[in-house]
Amino acid sequence: MRLRDANKEALIREKAIELIVNHGFDGLSMHKLAKAAGVSVATIYIYFKDREDLIQQVFTDESRKMTEATLRNFDPDAHFDEGLKRQWINRMNYCLENPYSMTFMEQVKHSPLVERSNVDTRFLQAMQRFVHNAIDRKEIMPLPVEIYWSIAFAPLYQLVKFHIAGKSMPGRPPFVFDEEKINLTLGLVLKALKP
Repeated sequence: MRLRDANKEALIREKAIELIVNHGFDGLSMHKLAKAAGVSVATIYIYFKDREDLIQQVFTDESRKMTEATLRNFDPDAHFDEGLKRQWINRMNYCLENPYSMTFMEQVKHSPLVERSNVDTRFLQAMQRFVHNAIDRKEIMPLPVEIYWSIAFAPLYQLVKFHIAGKSMPGRPPFVFDEEKINLTLGLVLKALKP
């Protein structure tokens, strides 16, 4: 029985993310992954049952890391404006520091290859408490969660994507998501959510 090596497992996970981001799901085979990670195919099977298990485990691990980053210094009892700004900063920093992870999770989260039932309950509870407190204090209007999320976070993620890509709309200079643009966009989002 071969022993597990944490460094090899981390490298396999990293290369799996890169292959999916750069080449899509079809770009991830155990043979391509073994070559990219510089290990044998048999080594991958020490850590993962199959390709689907690999994708599920990597997604779960990356989701956990993002949850930890998102909840850092976040107080679900904070005023909505303050709490949403903390969420934006935490999520933006995580995405800018982990662009492959962000793109990987974006590609995988709507895929039938992952089970969404294992979302970290700390995250769900903190977000529910935060939003319900803000509604109760009349800091924001009550909305279906999908509409709330689309207004509160979709602008952030789209602008982070522009920033990471170093692109903008056609004919425009590269977009840089600096503090001025963060504050401008966040102000518009907060205005849209107010009662």
